[in-house]
Amino acid sequence: MFTLLAFVIALFFAMNIGASGAAASMGIAYGSGAVKWRRLALFISALGIFLGAAIGGGAVMKTIGTGIIPASLMTIQLTVIILFGATLTLFIANLLGIPLSTSEVTVGSVVGVGIAYTSVYFTNLFFIVIWWLIMPLASFILAYFFGKLIEWFERSFPIIGNKKTQPYFVILIIGAGFLEAFSAGMNNAANAFGPLIGAEVITVGQGMLLGGIFVGLGALLLGGRAIETNGKKITHLSLLEGITISSTSAILVIVASLFGIPIPMTQITTTGIVGIGASKHGFSIFKQNVIKKIALVWLISPLLSLGLSYGLVMLFMKRDLYTLLSMISVLIATTGT
Repeated sequence: MFTLLAFVIALFFAMNIGASGAAASMGIAYGSGAVKWRRLALFISALGIFLGAAIGGGAVMKTIGTGIIPASLMTIQLTVIILFGATLTLFIANLLGIPLSTSEVTVGSVVGVGIAYTSVYFTNLFFIVIWWLIMPLASFILAYFFGKLIEWFERSFPIIGNKKTQPYFVILIIGAGFLEAFSAGMNNAANAFGPLIGAEVITVGQGMLLGGIFVGLGALLLGGRAIETNGKKITHLSLLEGITISSTSAILVIVASLFGIPIPMTQITTTGIVGIGASKHGFSIFKQNVIKKIALVWLISPLLSLGLSYGLVMLFMKRDLYTLLSMISVLIATTGT
């Protein structure tokens, strides 16, 4: 029964991953007008995700499954708790239309279980968190710098805006978005199926295939709100700016994936968009409500998933009923925040 429940939650989680983070990979191409139809943008994203997960998703899956807490802890019951805590956090964010980092909520949920059993590989966790801080910052700085360079380039060479050259840039930005979706498949599919691999319910190869299929389906069927947020509600992007952001994000995520690091891909893309916006409009862009909303959810989400998984372990595995009161208090406080 627990195995079936774990699979159901993992599949639901995978589709929400596609809706939240992976679908946002084509948000730039859609927001810039290179892909005019939202459904087509989501289809391209889904195809890239499937190929990325099926070809290169194994390293991050191993990290999620056995690199944060000991593999001996990953029973099927605890796998259900990890997946449920992460899925619930992500589902709430999707209802709000926020492109949330699935890596953060998954790692937070795994850590919550590890804390409940006082067994966490803190060295590995610290290394992962450092990547979480460095990569979005690098994306912002690079995007800000390239934004200034693009502004000068477009002024100096007006041919960039010529109708004859525009089709080439459209092809490039769609290609860059596809590459970013590919990188999302490499990294984010692990969040749903890594715990099942750790519990030895499925193999790494099976996890890569299932991840590609169901994260891709989530992007195609449920990604509309996230792609609108990333593509059109933060700042307007030219084709050249979009190419720069998507390419930079894809490269950063692929590098992290090769090292087996579960990285916040959505944060990398979104901070790149914000960096371009800051280069054009100044740092007043941080005053926009959508920026504040995304930043707040990023801060709360890993702590919420950690608290949920820890509380569920204490309640159902250790029969500590007093933890229920603590969980409810945390949820009320989080909702109030």
